[in-house]
Amino acid sequence: MTDEQQTQLIMKAAEESAQLRKTGTQALALPLVDLANTISGVFGSGGKVLICGNGGSAADSSHMATEMIVRLSAENNRQSLPAVALNADSAVLTAAGNDFGMDMIFARQVEGLGNAGDVLILISTSGNSPNLLKAAATAREKNMLTAALLGRDGGKLAPMVDKRLIVPHQSVQRIQEEHIFLIHLLVELIESDLCG
Repeated sequence: MTDEQQTQLIMKAAEESAQLRKTGTQALALPLVDLANTISGVFGSGGKVLICGNGGSAADSSHMATEMIVRLSAENNRQSLPAVALNADSAVLTAAGNDFGMDMIFARQVEGLGNAGDVLILISTSGNSPNLLKAAATAREKNMLTAALLGRDGGKLAPMVDKRLIVPHQSVQRIQEEHIFLIHLLVELIESDLCG
């Protein structure tokens, strides 16, 4: 690929991302505010947030939990918020995968850590990962709230959760870029609600 072709590829990706950001944000603004209010209510009632995903979405899950536990903005010296990334403990993941199968690595943790009134946030570009579907089903059994950050058409997970933010695009990269943007906005809204 020539330098000119690479430059064109960059510009095309930037234009595509900018268009998705504009249209996606317009469509997702109200559901995002609703989800932020729900999570603020969970924290206000003494509940916690469990978050999970696979691959890049696992990284996003850890990022989201970090922003909640530490803080998003250096100007906001708030208390830590109870959030756990279920994909972060390699010992638990490998033991659960070995003993129960990879489909159960998150559901097993939801079973042990989740309580009625907590919220489980699932992050997936496809919405079809078996381990996320089982985690959502387990959360329902425990009377937990469920939410998902999804892509494409939301997949099988979309109808299983109480709240959903679906980025309407086919590219995994573009979906993941929007997910991290939505995560930052979500935490910012929660911080402003709890501390403003």
